[in-house]
Amino acid sequence: MSANRERRIWNQIKVAGLTIDLSRRRVFRNESTHNLTPKELQLLVFLARNRGHVFSRDHLLDEVWGDDYAGNPRVVDYHILSLRRKIEDDPSCPVHLVTVRGTGYKFEG
Repeated sequence: MSANRERRIWNQIKVAGLTIDLSRRRVFRNESTHNLTPKELQLLVFLARNRGHVFSRDHLLDEVWGDDYAGNPRVVDYHILSLRRKIEDDPSCPVHLVTVRGTGYKFEG
């Protein structure tokens, strides 16, 4: 295996039928490829690496946006919605990025 091929493997996360390409900021699902913004990538990677764990909006803000983020906390909801449009078959009925009512979000798969 070439060094270039090995490097590409280390720059990918494969989970629940998705391939997240860290270096190119893309997610592959079935035959589709979607570009991710830097924050979408950070959010998706954090949730995918912590699959099955539920995180509050505040926790996700701290992890992805940083402790000093002073903007609207609903930015998490916006990014979750945007990611759902890119990775879910039916964004209105998600199976990967799941809302746990009253608690937060988790990645299933």
